[in-house]
Amino acid sequence: MDETTEFSKSTLNAAIFAGCMIAFLGFGFSATFGVFLRPMSAELGWGREVFSLSIAIQALAWGITQPFAGMAADRYGTARVLAFGAISAALGFYLRGSVMIPQVFVFSGVIVGMGTGACSFPVVIAALSKVVTARQRSFVMGLGTAAASLGMFAAAPATSAMIDYFGWQQTIILISLSFLAILPFLIFVSRVSVLTASSQGVGAFGSAIKTAFRDRSYLCLFFGFFVCGFHVAFIGTHLPAYIADLGLPILVGGWSLALIGLFNIAGSLLAGWSGQNHSKKNMLAGIYLSRAIVIVVFILTPASPTTIYVFSAVMGLLWLSTVPFTMGLVAQTQGLTYLSTLAGLVFFSHQVGSFTGAWLGGRIFDIYQSYTPMWWAAVVFGVLAAIIHMPIQESQKPKFA
Repeated sequence: MDETTEFSKSTLNAAIFAGCMIAFLGFGFSATFGVFLRPMSAELGWGREVFSLSIAIQALAWGITQPFAGMAADRYGTARVLAFGAISAALGFYLRGSVMIPQVFVFSGVIVGMGTGACSFPVVIAALSKVVTARQRSFVMGLGTAAASLGMFAAAPATSAMIDYFGWQQTIILISLSFLAILPFLIFVSRVSVLTASSQGVGAFGSAIKTAFRDRSYLCLFFGFFVCGFHVAFIGTHLPAYIADLGLPILVGGWSLALIGLFNIAGSLLAGWSGQNHSKKNMLAGIYLSRAIVIVVFILTPASPTTIYVFSAVMGLLWLSTVPFTMGLVAQTQGLTYLSTLAGLVFFSHQVGSFTGAWLGGRIFDIYQSYTPMWWAAVVFGVLAAIIHMPIQESQKPKFA
């Protein structure tokens, strides 16, 4: 579907606004949960691997849920999937703040991951991309990603302030309630929900997936997005602790994540615009190579609040700017019929990378009492990702209408 005549302009604009609000509410607190790592681990006497493992499992559960959420959205509608996700995420965060047992905290990552996987901005932007023109698609994806980034910008300092005022346990309970605020916005999204695969059986989904994985372009996107997940999960989870380990105030860590979120807004919007006018694969390669260069400069430069804020700002420009290009290429090379499903599978790879980055960061630190090996691994992965995206064929005919 490349025309919007099916819906009035006001209905479509209301749905886009509601989708942006869902992205804002569903991503911010979950993306900045790393600010809890140091205070929780210190007060409860847990090693950092316990916290990191819960975040890693959350990322993996998100990734596993994403393609199934996409299938359900393609077949039954997006609003139902988002409602399930919002309620599940609220429950998972409530467990994190109310039951202080390491095993339960680790297990809560499954529930939170399922919830965020079903109510995350990839589900929203995939739904909205089906009801706008092909030229508008990249921009709408960038807009939804920017809204998620704005949530991250708002959540990081808000969480740090709430921890100081209420304590970390009460703050987590408040976060759990914020996910329920998603529910009223689903009314507007449901009005433009398009069931692109409502008549397709399970076999048709399986055939579509097999076809996609025989396509070199799709495989490049699948494996390249692993690196994006590795980068954002490692940095998002461990940067505040890394900064505190350097002897800098904990508030610097909170503001570092906030700056990533703030500049990610600009990066996402710029990516959405660029995707309409420039080669998406070349832009992706440039983003990953730039990340590698920025990390090298950061770890070789003496740390100070200024260098950390500069790093956060530049990394923010590169943070989720990969999303509009990656999702745009999935739509461009595979078509719209199974877009939520195939985009969900690409996000599964992203979340496997997130699992690896979040968990391995804690594991490496507990062994070496240093994050240095992880920083250099992030550099290597960035270079590899830049190379992986180059064989993508942007001019190929979409596999599915």
